[in-house]
Parts: sequence; structure tokens; C-alpha cells
Amino acid sequence: MGKAGAARKLASAAAFGGGGLSAVGAGLYGVLTLEAKLARKAIGVVSSEPPPDATGWYGRGRPGPALKVALLGDSSAAGYGVDRVEETPGAVLASGLAERADRRVYVREFAVVGARTADLAAQIDRTLPIEPDVAVILIGANDVTHGTFPSASVRQLSEGVRRLREAGIAVVVGTCPDLGTIKPIAPPLKQVARTWSRRLAAAQTIAVLEEGGRTVSLGSILGPEFAAAPALLFGPDQFHPSVDGYRSLAAVLLPSTMAALGLIPDDEAQPEAFRGEGVLPVATAAVRAVNTPGTELDGTEVGGSRRGVRGMWVELRHRRRHPHSEVEAPDDEDEQAAAVEQDAGSR
Repeated sequence: MGKAGAARKLASAAAFGGGGLSAVGAGLYGVLTLEAKLARKAIGVVSSEPPPDATGWYGRGRPGPALKVALLGDSSAAGYGVDRVEETPGAVLASGLAERADRRVYVREFAVVGARTADLAAQIDRTLPIEPDVAVILIGANDVTHGTFPSASVRQLSEGVRRLREAGIAVVVGTCPDLGTIKPIAPPLKQVARTWSRRLAAAQTIAVLEEGGRTVSLGSILGPEFAAAPALLFGPDQFHPSVDGYRSLAAVLLPSTMAALGLIPDDEAQPEAFRGEGVLPVATAAVRAVNTPGTELDGTEVGGSRRGVRGMWVELRHRRRHPHSEVEAPDDEDEQAAAVEQDAGSR
């Protein structure tokens, strides 16, 4: 079975409640579950101190109405390992969004260090009342290191995206990174983790797109930057990103978040063939995205139809990254934040 077929089969198994092992391989699952404990031991114990909370207002002095962003997921969304709120991916993303959109931005962070996809439902329960314009989700790495059944992980993500989309919230999902690049994970687990995480990412992509969200491939922990400078872009545990790594993460997410909000400039509206962009069947596009970090996928139409003989049509984009913005700390405007949530809850 080809990679696209395997990804499609795993996504299908998730949708219909199957085990999904045939798409990954029962032997592969067995090796992973036996050795994942060694990887977690090498990575070290997660600190009991939570990272700084990026919740708050950004874009001082910019006009309204404010854009509301919910940040969900695991430690990569929360910014585990940084010391200052300005170093969190939430603050970097919000500052960039405020500058590029010239709007005030309110971020509410629900991400939890150590979260798996099974924990996403509780985060979404807390997200829905504030009625954000967009939800940005980073999830999946802990599912791999804890040996979660891939089909269960994909099904939980699919259900979460469906709930958000039914509430009218745009969704951007950063798919599972390629854990084969992580230094503490040694062979043979390194090869197992790479295969597992890439297939999970491809299946996540298909499931998210089917539910009306869009995806961004994080690939080999954001690709060439991390491979070229691991000491700079990985944190002290060599598993979580450093401050510079989180900035690179936010730089990948920012253009796709703007696209989800309808804020992309007119000259970037259409795919550009010379940049390797175009329209493909979903499974083929998902595999390409996994192999090319920063690739964005979103559903589209061909000849007035959203589906072809090989599944739904998707638009593959390599969005232009923007120069890093000056990162703000969130305004300490508790009353305004409370007003946002109270107003949302009363609708």
C-alpha cells in the first residue's frame, strides 16, 4: 500500500471506529509501545511549573473590532520551557497577527502541557463560550510517545474540529511533527517514531480537511531550520523548541491563520504553480504536506464540485512567511477580557 493509501485507510479507520493498526502495522505499534517509555525517560520529567499564559490583548492602539483567537493543544502550543510571556508561541502569533491585520487581537490560551488528543474535548468545552474567530490547535506528539492508537487519536481530532466548525469557528491545525528528528529518541525507536508520526500527521490532515478545517504541516519540527541549528532551535531537553524555535513555529502558523480569517492579500489569493502550489486529491496532498514542512492544505472545488474520484479536492499552498514582528506582552486588561467572555456567553 502506498503512503497516500495508508493515510486514507487510517483516516477511514478513525472515522468508522476501526483499530487502524493495519495502516501502521501491528509490529510497529508493538515496538513503539515498548520503547516509548525509554524516550520519555530520555526527554525528562515535565516541569511542574506551567509556562507563562499568553492570554490577553495585543495590538495596543490598533482599531477594532478585535480578532479573537483560541490556542489549544499541548506543550508546543503552550510554550513549555520559556520564561517570559513574550517568548510563548501565543504571544508571537498574536503580535504578528495584530501587526499584519492592523487590528487588536484577543488571545485565550487553553493549551495544556502533556495534553493528548483525548484531552482536546475538554479544551473545546472551554473554548466555545468565548466564540473565537479562529481556533489554532497543535496536538499529536504526546499521542505518539504514549503509544495511543492512531485511529483513536485521529477520531478525537476529527470530532473536535467538527464541534468548532459547527459553531462557526475557523480552525487551523498544526499536524503532528516528525518525532524522528528528536535527539533523545534513539534507534530503533527513532525510525518507528518517524514512520508513526508522519502517518499520523497525514491521517490528521485528511480528517481535519473533511471536517472543514485547514492544516499546516510541522514536519521535521519545522524543517531545515531545526536540522541546521538544533542547539539554537531546541530547548534544553532537546525535545521542546527553544525561544527561537517557538518563533519559527509561530512564523509558520501566522500566514495560515490569516488565511483562515480571510485576511490574505489579493495578490496571494490564488495558488502559484512556480511555488509548487496547486489542487490535488486529499490523500496525495496530505502525504506531500507531511514531507514539506510549512505546507498548508484547505478544501476547494474543481468544476463546481468539492470531491473527485479520489476524494475531496484540496488546495496546497506554501504561504509566504512574514518578517518577525516585535512581540508584545499582553495588556493586563482583566475587565476587558471578562467582558469579552461575558458577552460571548450571553449570545
